[in-house]
Amino acid sequence: MSETYNVYCDESCHLENDGQKAMVLGAVWCPVDKRLEIAKRIREIKQKHGLKTDFEIKWTKVSQSKLSFYLEVIDYFFDDDDFHFRGIIAPDKNNLDHERFGQTHDDWYYKMYFTMLKVIFEPQSHYRVYIDIKDTLGATKVETLHNVLCNNAYDFSRNIVEKVQQIHSEESEQLQVADLLIGALAYLHRGLNANAAKSALISRIRDRSGYKLTHSTLQRESKFNLLVWQPYS
Repeated sequence: MSETYNVYCDESCHLENDGQKAMVLGAVWCPVDKRLEIAKRIREIKQKHGLKTDFEIKWTKVSQSKLSFYLEVIDYFFDDDDFHFRGIIAPDKNNLDHERFGQTHDDWYYKMYFTMLKVIFEPQSHYRVYIDIKDTLGATKVETLHNVLCNNAYDFSRNIVEKVQQIHSEESEQLQVADLLIGALAYLHRGLNANAAKSALISRIRDRSGYKLTHSTLQRESKFNLLVWQPYS
């Protein structure tokens, strides 16, 4: 029997000339019929730590005073068998040579999105892809991304990728967890270490995942899947 999944995508420093070396794309996904259970559990963790249920989890908010809360969110992610993550890291955008490959930065961006999501997609299942509306994807780019995903997956009738839609991160606990995980990867791959609470979260992700976070995992890794992408590999 086929299953339907919600996929929540976020990104960090994907623009060509934003002054940041590393780009990270990330997605968390879960079965549609588990999405409310996961959101409810995360809201309960918020309340346990004295936060309002509408408190928005964000990497930029990680601080020592809220470290125990963020550690528990990370632990919950790793403890829930229905909750998964896939991340793709381009460690140095300065190494990109779009002209050599006859592409624009946008072309490359869409290719990276497909490279991230193709490992998640299974032909017998259905997927609803949600993207944080804060990013620079207008309606035209969302439609282009949907076309790219479907065409590359030979899903011309859109049976596999049912929709690609923008949502606000405050509406989705799952999207907030995606922000937290890609924020950790971006911080690590930019060589930052000044914030002790953020470094502690990265250590917890390392411990729970069993990975150093600096190398790709096996492609079939289903819980915490990483690709450290190199342009000419």
